[in-house]
Amino acid sequence: MNGIKQVNCPTCQKIVRWTEAETYRPFCSKKCQLIDFGEWAAERYGIAEAEGESPAEADDEINDER
Repeated sequence: MNGIKQVNCPTCQKIVRWTEAETYRPFCSKKCQLIDFGEWAAERYGIAEAEGESPAEADDEINDER
């Protein structure tokens, strides 16, 4: 093994070397990065809240940490 970590591009699953030279890591290209950004912007992705926690309680926790 060469010691360089490799990950799959979250969009197309192409193998990407985890090095400083890979500008768009973990994505393989600007195109895959923009596709992913578009999915977030269209609200097709989201971060699940803790079970039983209201959005207001989550905001309070974030503000308490600041």
